[in-house]
Amino acid sequence: MLQRHTAGLIAAGTVAATAGCLLATAPFAAASDTTHHAAAHHVLLLSVDGLHQSDLAAYIAAHPGSSLAALVGQGTSYTQATTTFPSDSFPGMIAQLTGADPGTAGVYYDDTYNRTLLAPGTLDCSTATPGTEVAWTEAADRSQNPITLDAGQGLKDPALAALPTNTLAQTLASAPAVTKAILRLTPNAQALLDPAALPVDPSTCLPVYPHSYLRVNTVFEVARAHGLTTAWSDKHAAYEILNGPSGTGVQDLFTPEINSVADAAGADWTNDNLLTQEYDSTKVAAVLNEIDGKDHSGARTVGVPAVFGMNFQTVSTAQKLPTSDGLTGGYNADGTPGPLLSKALDYIDAQVGRFQAELAARHLTGDTTIILSAKHGQSPIDSAALRRVDDGAIIDAINAAWAAGHPQNTQLVVFSVDDDGMLLWLSDRSAAALAFVKGYLLSHPAPANLVTDPKGVYSATVASSGLTSVVTGADADRLVDAPIGDAHAPDLIGIAQHGVVYTGGVKKIAEHGGAAPDDRDVPLVVAGAGVEHGATVATAVQTTQIAPTILTLLGINPNELQGVKADRTAALPGFGHGRS
Repeated sequence: MLQRHTAGLIAAGTVAATAGCLLATAPFAAASDTTHHAAAHHVLLLSVDGLHQSDLAAYIAAHPGSSLAALVGQGTSYTQATTTFPSDSFPGMIAQLTGADPGTAGVYYDDTYNRTLLAPGTLDCSTATPGTEVAWTEAADRSQNPITLDAGQGLKDPALAALPTNTLAQTLASAPAVTKAILRLTPNAQALLDPAALPVDPSTCLPVYPHSYLRVNTVFEVARAHGLTTAWSDKHAAYEILNGPSGTGVQDLFTPEINSVADAAGADWTNDNLLTQEYDSTKVAAVLNEIDGKDHSGARTVGVPAVFGMNFQTVSTAQKLPTSDGLTGGYNADGTPGPLLSKALDYIDAQVGRFQAELAARHLTGDTTIILSAKHGQSPIDSAALRRVDDGAIIDAINAAWAAGHPQNTQLVVFSVDDDGMLLWLSDRSAAALAFVKGYLLSHPAPANLVTDPKGVYSATVASSGLTSVVTGADADRLVDAPIGDAHAPDLIGIAQHGVVYTGGVKKIAEHGGAAPDDRDVPLVVAGAGVEHGATVATAVQTTQIAPTILTLLGINPNELQGVKADRTAALPGFGHGRS
């Protein structure tokens, strides 16, 4: 039985009928019920932010001799795969490595609000008022002003020290030296987080680390319980959440900070697509070291991990940036990748080829399975549909309208996350307040900036604040399969009109987080050991099914994952329990 399908509920404009199950935070399951029919000794998971199934299909059609084409030929492609809603990086990655949907995992976005935790830095927990932002982003790093690639570890290296003063060209030229230096980053990402920037648990008056915010265990924890080795690489130290509630799931966690300062102009590694490629290449170097049986730095021999991999950002920035490196970002009018995105896909193809070649050189091809997917897609593919809307102005107007009748409460919306959807947390959670905000959003138009508009010009409007529907309270909890009244979950969820991106500027032409097919339709390819070659499965599947599939490939009972049991998440078709 497959996991509940929130996607269909959203498409139909209805709300799920039942809430998800809240699991108590617990350490990973004890080693038990291993099938001893492992199809693979190693699983390499590659997550390419922004990649759509249509992108992969178009690339292979145009490049039949590519590494990506070879990967698809060596495995099974699930062409109707969808990622989570909300389609953000954090719930998207957690889904792949826990088997849990956002409501079960308790993680809805990388930057949210929690109604029971206390503000970072709280010392007197007996009198403090509950309710605080929970930022699992670069804001949690030890380094601030400037944010550094090593997240504040303080690595002493001239190449790293020069980044805040380099020109863009100098940063690109020094890329090999930067990679060599940053590979010395600690594998203990928790040490890169600033305790003073973390929310505080009122019951203990101690900082809450990401791993303890997660309600279910991870693939890494289960693998370690069976004596297997683990490694992962991602874009923020806050991906320490993948350690799971035990805090020890990933033995070698490499997290160079993507939103760190890369040059004297103050650009981070996402502001230019070549910078993003150079950033991703640091993680590629780490994975190549791991394929060689080393730790991510290449300094210690530890053996090839049983579960390892990385996340790529290059495709995502090529979809978001209007232009970069003299090339137009996004898609052509016919929906095919434009010049910048095509170049980004060439980069991904080359890196997949490097992994394939290294596995072959180390004689690991026969017992390694590669899984390729994405945390999320990106919307809109059709740039003509783009409507950039200033969400800050909408929130300010809601608060002002509420305050006019409630002078004792001038900030009704205490927190919002608005990319191409809308998640709101309110200071007043009464039915009257929820109805007020919902009514305001659906009855007020908003100015919109088109892809053809010059900077600062809003030549269009969108009805209903750019939304098609709004759900509140318990209905919002049901929409994301959350426990009713979940302290982690938003009070209001707005489903955006296709093409609407909430942003106060014109720096991006696409976003993710919403419910549109462009946000959620991602590739899912399982290739290599234990997999039928050249097969295509058109059955609807979800990225949560990656987690039980990984354990099945390794010969471990997927039900050792708490999210799999709670959401009844099946392994992907073709990978039943006990498959040899």
